[in-house]
Amino acid sequence: MRRTTPLLVTLLALLSLPAAASDLTSQLSQFFKTRDPQHAVGMNVVVRTPASQWPACEMPQFSLPGNSRLWGNMSVAANCGQNRRYLQVEVQVTGEYVVAVRQISRGTALTATDMQLRRGRLDTLPAQVMLDPQQALDAVSVRDIQPDQPIILSMLRRPWRVKAGQNVMVVAQGDGFNASGEGRALNNATAMQAVRVRMGNGQIVSGKVDADGNILITL
Repeated sequence: MRRTTPLLVTLLALLSLPAAASDLTSQLSQFFKTRDPQHAVGMNVVVRTPASQWPACEMPQFSLPGNSRLWGNMSVAANCGQNRRYLQVEVQVTGEYVVAVRQISRGTALTATDMQLRRGRLDTLPAQVMLDPQQALDAVSVRDIQPDQPIILSMLRRPWRVKAGQNVMVVAQGDGFNASGEGRALNNATAMQAVRVRMGNGQIVSGKVDADGNILITL
């Protein structure tokens, strides 16, 4: 009977590792591409966890916390029945994002000429980087933005639909009930934001701003 030498065992193990690595990486790539099909073509998944800590089964079930980013460094739960392992992976994504064409001062309403698309590694950019210039049209900058700087959603706000001191129409609606009256807004608010209104009799009510600038109260 032929004996298997320790060297042969080691060589066989080494030969089997690339196939296993390729299979796990392929499964993770499919998992993340399904999660973000828009950037599937420009996506590359790198497993950072050593092979000795990988799940034992051939087809682990992957899951992420609900608030996980789409890209970058993250921890993926790999479940094999009752056995769970956590894999550290880097999801690299190349795609288009929005940058400022010129210096944009705080308080400026953005137009299409203020922005352009640039292609690069999305996973190296801050969270909530803007991918579509349409998201910024008519939005107002809340800080100074430098030329070539990626535009982040938190840098912008929607334009005020109602301003403090403005006369507004308050519409109260309920089950079989509808009434309206005029008041004065006490704070600035964008569409669908809450605003406080002082009515003609001095009463202060709260409601949400609709697209027409009316204040809606549901009773």
